[in-house]
Amino acid sequence: MNTSNLKLLSPVRVGPLELDHRVVLAPMTRLRSGPDHSPSAMMVDYYRQRASAGGLLITESAHPSYDSRGYIGAPGIYTDAHVDAWQKITQAVHAKGGRIFMQIAHDGRQSHVDLSWGNAPVAPSVVPYETTVLTQNGWVPNSPHRALALAEIPALVESFRRAAERAKEAGFDGVELHNANGYLADTFLQDGTNRRSDAYGGSVEKRARFSLEVVDAFASVWGAERVGVRVSPSGRWGAISDSDPQATFGYFADRLDAYGLAYLHVIEPRVMGTETLVEGEAPVASSFLRQHFSGPIIAAGGFDRAGAEAILQRGDADLVAFGRWFSSNPDLPERLRHGHPLTPYRRDAFWGGTERDYSDFVTYEETQAAAG
Repeated sequence: MNTSNLKLLSPVRVGPLELDHRVVLAPMTRLRSGPDHSPSAMMVDYYRQRASAGGLLITESAHPSYDSRGYIGAPGIYTDAHVDAWQKITQAVHAKGGRIFMQIAHDGRQSHVDLSWGNAPVAPSVVPYETTVLTQNGWVPNSPHRALALAEIPALVESFRRAAERAKEAGFDGVELHNANGYLADTFLQDGTNRRSDAYGGSVEKRARFSLEVVDAFASVWGAERVGVRVSPSGRWGAISDSDPQATFGYFADRLDAYGLAYLHVIEPRVMGTETLVEGEAPVASSFLRQHFSGPIIAAGGFDRAGAEAILQRGDADLVAFGRWFSSNPDLPERLRHGHPLTPYRRDAFWGGTERDYSDFVTYEETQAAAG
């Protein structure tokens, strides 16, 4: 492939931001925050290394409250100390000319009592399922969850709004709602996990209410043009499901389109977490949602350079987010630009650990210089 004319490396506008290329750092759960859930020094290095002039980074999930975490080591955005620590990251990214959005998430039923003062994880409805979560005692089965009372929901929405305020104080360029992968907002939206019969359940209009209230809260702080939303239509992570995903996500995308958001971030169902389910399967979710969303679409999930260029050329997406390959190639945009080989990623270092196989990967130029 001739890399000199790649659309992937061409400018694009996202909200008010002018980007120099379309290679996005995907949000990844890396679990390396400090004991108080503040971003650590190695996280500052990690994001600094992956920043590039005119490039967009999206952080791993930051949590709006102590009890919204599903994994120990996940960072928070609910104290002044968190704001100060995240500010070191935004300053490092901006110093290299990069842009950075904070992803904000409540992990919902994917949690454990040890992560929430002994309280049961929450969800829109009780729909039992099993997974494992990371606590101070290692990877353990998730705890049984409980259904949220109607009176509890406004405070949850407010926690997201306050988190958006703190993200602004920390110097971010925008915020993203994590409405994917079976976390709280996603479990409200999809009918496999939302069995409510009140104002937040039943019809798709009611099931979308919680997510849209959070988007409203974010927009009240940032303006809609600096808000993104991540979705995973037909995704399977977190035992999520919907009886009619096209109707559900088509409606949701139609509603989001009216806001004038910065972007819609779409995880293709061919991946589940860090696993590609079917090698060579074409991306389908972005092409479907393009019929409902007229703003910028970021496609994510199982892309290489050729696949990324193809979806951009078709017009089904405007940017492509890379996770696994960005984890081990801090200079990924330049490697894609010049066709340089990619350093293999290290699966055993994805969730928690030290600087090893996290912030110690080097650029292609550094590799060449070391080789003499």
